[in-house]
Amino acid sequence: MSERFRSDILFFFDKHIDALPIYEQLEKQIVSLIPETKIKVSKTQISFSLTYGYVFVSFDPCKKAAERPPIWLTVTFGLGYRKTSSRIAVATEPYPNRWTHHIMISSVEDIDDELLGWIREAASFAAQKRR
Repeated sequence: MSERFRSDILFFFDKHIDALPIYEQLEKQIVSLIPETKIKVSKTQISFSLTYGYVFVSFDPCKKAAERPPIWLTVTFGLGYRKTSSRIAVATEPYPNRWTHHIMISSVEDIDDELLGWIREAASFAAQKRR
């Protein structure tokens, strides 16, 4: 990992440093699952992409404050249909047959086979988009 990339990550987590270990485990799992992934850190999110973004990490509060754990990340992914699960806090259809799903994770244990399966499916869906 480049020093520049690492400093961008630390800057992103500046006000949420306790969530950094969760992110590091998520990044490790995603890169292991989809090695050709590119990661881009911006002010408001970290994007994981192939040609197109397929999963995004942010501190977007997809739940009311009273429902959020003290340490959390929002993981956002897109699919061609609405995924139903009690883990999904919000699902919207910004375009026909393009559903955006937001889930809140609060521990490394939340990075399980179900979440990684959704991420793999989102990467496949993003790869099928027209260029």
